[in-house]
This record gives sequence, structure tokens and C-alpha cells, in this order.
Amino acid sequence: MIVTNVSGLRKNLRGIVEAVVQYNEVVTVTSKHGNVVFVAESDYNAMMETVHLLSSRGLSEELGKAKASDPSEYIDYDPDEEW
Repeated sequence: MIVTNVSGLRKNLRGIVEAVVQYNEVVTVTSKHGNVVFVAESDYNAMMETVHLLSSRGLSEELGKAKASDPSEYIDYDPDEEW
């Protein structure tokens, strides 16, 4: 994780943006009034998808059941299986 202040961000903006985009680096920018965090758009979208999935009560329960299930009971995916 990169931690910088606003002046450091201004000075190194191009490099910081490239680090976030290319290497999924997380950047915290500190200021007197609070901090901001920069993350890659793909990471942000993944976090928002997780929040959405976990906020759905029924889906959250199903995910919990799946997590608690025994993997030896899983069946292999068959792309030729008729639905």
C-alpha cells in the first residue's frame, strides 16, 4: 500500500495512477480533514458486487450454506447436461 499526502499525490500523480491501474496498488492519501483511498476500478467493482451479493438476504443465506457444505459431495460440471 502506498501512503502519501496531497502534495506527494500532485507530484507523482501519473506514477501513482499507473501503480493503481497496473499493479492493483491501494493508495491512501492523507490530509488534515481525513483520508481518501484510491483503488483500481476492477477492485472497486468487485467490492461493490460483494456488498450487493451479501446484502441480499436469501442469497447471503445460500452462500453460507454452500460455504458450510462438504466439497466431496459436489458434482462435476457437465456442459452437455440437459436442463
